[in-house]
Amino acid sequence: MRQPTSFGWSSTSKEYFMTSIQTARKLALIGLAIATSATSVAAMADVMVGGAPMLVSKDIIDNAINSKDHTTLVTAVKAAGLVDTLKGPGPFTVFAPTNAAFDALPAGTVDALLKPESKPKLTTVLTYHVVAGKWDAAALTKMIKDGKGMAKINTVSGGTLLAKSSGSKITLTDENGGMAAVTIPDVYQSNGVIHVIDKVLLPK
Repeated sequence: MRQPTSFGWSSTSKEYFMTSIQTARKLALIGLAIATSATSVAAMADVMVGGAPMLVSKDIIDNAINSKDHTTLVTAVKAAGLVDTLKGPGPFTVFAPTNAAFDALPAGTVDALLKPESKPKLTTVLTYHVVAGKWDAAALTKMIKDGKGMAKINTVSGGTLLAKSSGSKITLTDENGGMAAVTIPDVYQSNGVIHVIDKVLLPK
């Protein structure tokens, strides 16, 4: 007569039991990964800007036009002929000034920039707010830390910005010494990321 193995289980039963446990563990890990991923995507999609949800499934332009705080920026982007560019695959990082930021410029500045003859200058100002690549707050903070408190950022216009940390916020200094603070970071897009800022940055 065959002697029973420990706990009265045959070797076949033990193998089946161990396989079942391993399968259950794998399924649990897969489920956790899916849940974590879904939570991350939901968190990105929940960012509100200008009274509208910024959806990661939409591109920079399609999200910006829904923000009541960025109507001036959208008008300027259209006037400069940059819509198709910012709807492209990118990825792009955009530092997006609010309407209040544009209003803070000297009287008549925005109207002058929106004139057809000012298109080259307007394009330079807008692309000064755009950086190639997807640089979220964590990446910018790492750059600042690696740079011992500051990071030089090259913009699409060919100019540079100086990024620093101020408490829990990131600040940007333009080539004229003007400073803007990131008020809403990490507004993820399908083709990059937007950081809302409170001042318009001006190149030399």
